[in-house]
Amino acid sequence: MTTDTPRTQSPPRYAPTPGNFTTVPFGQTPSQTVGPYLHIGLPWPDGPDVVPPGTAGRVSVSITVIDGSGSPISDAMIETWQADAAGRFDHDADPRGRAAPSPEGCRGFGRAVADEAGTATVYTVKPGPLPAENGRTEAPHIDVGIFARGMLERLVTRVYFPDEAEANTMDPVLSTVPVERRSALIADSVPGGYHLRVVVQDENGLETPFFLL
Repeated sequence: MTTDTPRTQSPPRYAPTPGNFTTVPFGQTPSQTVGPYLHIGLPWPDGPDVVPPGTAGRVSVSITVIDGSGSPISDAMIETWQADAAGRFDHDADPRGRAAPSPEGCRGFGRAVADEAGTATVYTVKPGPLPAENGRTEAPHIDVGIFARGMLERLVTRVYFPDEAEANTMDPVLSTVPVERRSALIADSVPGGYHLRVVVQDENGLETPFFLL
């Protein structure tokens, strides 16, 4: 025979908030992984085209994302952000002032999803150098955000260029990376552009350096 236990506490009640969806003080949305369904809404047709097709100097920048076991992460997505070929941004946050894109049509942002080999590719122009603090100069580079299933926070890294050896040596951000790991952020030259291999969650010292923002 079973006996129902009387409730000693009432369920919590929340007072209604006056107003509508424009006035309710919503909190921060919890972090979510990009999930296996990213293809439903995140990509868009020209997402990989940081510059339009046919732009002079257009190159491919491909990134292969590998997990700690050496397997490709085929559901990864990358986002890229960079200066234009003149080292300027068409954005009010540029302390030097907003500048018209060079070349025309360069939007500075790209988004691409990985294929079965874990490789995502954007099409862009090589960015110019950027001024940094204390009169220093950042070498041409592309900032990369990596999203994948199981990651509650994106991983952020950079792509530097192999034909900028002197500038890379002087770069104030790359200089914070241990000398023996800096080459992990320098892309390889490939036909038509550049390629970087990114390793995540590796315990053997091969993980790509990532940055906290």
